[in-house]
Amino acid sequence: MTIPVKNAFLVGVFDSGVGGLSVLKEVRALLPQVDLLYVADSGHVPYGEKSPEYILARSKALTEFLLSQGARVIVVACNTATAAAVTTLRAEYAIPIIGMEPAVKPAVAATRTGKVGVLATTGTLASAKFAALLTRYRGDKTILTEPCPGWVDAVERGELSGPDTEALVARHVKPLLAANVDALILGCTHYPFLRPVIESIAGPQVIVVDTGAAVARQVKRKLEEMGETPIDGRHGRAMFYTTGNVSQARATMMKLWHDFADVDALPER
Repeated sequence: MTIPVKNAFLVGVFDSGVGGLSVLKEVRALLPQVDLLYVADSGHVPYGEKSPEYILARSKALTEFLLSQGARVIVVACNTATAAAVTTLRAEYAIPIIGMEPAVKPAVAATRTGKVGVLATTGTLASAKFAALLTRYRGDKTILTEPCPGWVDAVERGELSGPDTEALVARHVKPLLAANVDALILGCTHYPFLRPVIESIAGPQVIVVDTGAAVARQVKRKLEEMGETPIDGRHGRAMFYTTGNVSQARATMMKLWHDFADVDALPER
């Protein structure tokens, strides 16, 4: 299907699954006039346990699909894919490509105890990009990292609350609280959908931060640099694709997007 882009811009967003919808929602809130195209690579989720080479190949395939549909700006709405692929994507494709970056800087600025916890996938925590981020912003603060296996899968299933989800989240949040962490970084775009559970376990004294709103602001800046001006009063479209099960993706996306989600199957690329 070819998506018309006349009189509109198109922002393409992809993630290993449905987690990038947390970023897409921030883009929609800031740029309601813009047409959005989202791809959930749920047939290959999670990325966190896969090799950098595998993730790069998937990222290139999804980028090329978004470009074929007229994307003017692409958001890699996945911390793991950003770490593995964004440098190569920017070198190979001549449009703005925006990645994710765990919110280390604001968390370090906010902590009172001097201890910050990072909740992320194994792939993100093991990446050179994340190590460089810590070197740049850690200062004299202590950064504790916690891989969270199972969190992505829970969000993919739409299991955002309930005893099982609460137990799963507590298993990884409580050790950080015991270490006197008072700022938690959500280092995966799936995790903001678990934020109510995380905050209920962490308590009001703990600050929880993610980067979705900052990425949306960067999308806006890139469009302005390109000389694009949104059409006043226009309501942009949002279209969705998945490489996974369409029925499951539609049910989960409508739950997370809080609106109708017209989800099509993306042929294997």
